[in-house]
Amino acid sequence: MMRIALLEDDLDQANLMQVWLSDAGHQPYIYRAGAQIVGALSKESFDLIMLDWEVPDMSGFEVLQWVRENLDWSCPVLFITQRDKEEDVVAALEAGADDYMSKPLQRAEMLARINAVHRRNNPPTENQTTLDIPPYEIDLKRRTISCKGNEIDLTQKEYELGLFILRNIGKVLSRGYLLERVWGKNPDINTRTVDTHVSRLRRKLEFNKENGWKLTSVYQHGYRLEPDID
Repeated sequence: MMRIALLEDDLDQANLMQVWLSDAGHQPYIYRAGAQIVGALSKESFDLIMLDWEVPDMSGFEVLQWVRENLDWSCPVLFITQRDKEEDVVAALEAGADDYMSKPLQRAEMLARINAVHRRNNPPTENQTTLDIPPYEIDLKRRTISCKGNEIDLTQKEYELGLFILRNIGKVLSRGYLLERVWGKNPDINTRTVDTHVSRLRRKLEFNKENGWKLTSVYQHGYRLEPDID
């Protein structure tokens, strides 16, 4: 499942793509203007951004430029547009797009390209049994996290949250994104739950200068784990 931000001003096209993406197990969020999606991207985190080029007030190309100047490069961008000239394709790719599709769209091709972009940015780890991020070691089979050889007492939800954060070093993770990816779609869970778990996890995993990591709060957005090398 991917959390997808989709910029598309054609209502019929947006609704059709929303159905395709939802049926494939993804969680799409539809935006109909460039400024609208930029506002969302400023506060929320996504696994993929899909951009139409010709949209009101701020073109998809301008949104792409904003994304690459202001957000993590780890979030892939897929362009979907009627503009299919070679110079347009080259311009989009050189500006930081990961792939480019021309309209009219075909469902199977669109989903295949989305999966391909996701695989390139998230290599498979099916055969991996441990994850080493010194001084932490994650045992993926036993679902445990150790620090400097000492296993840390975590609830299963704390383990899932810790694993997700450790797998996304340097990426800003919004509270809504963490809720969907760690807790799933649950209307009874709110963002305070995320803050409470993050606070406990920061203490238990000892994200501090001694261990070389800091889990920082990003104002009006969420959290980011990054090396503490100051």
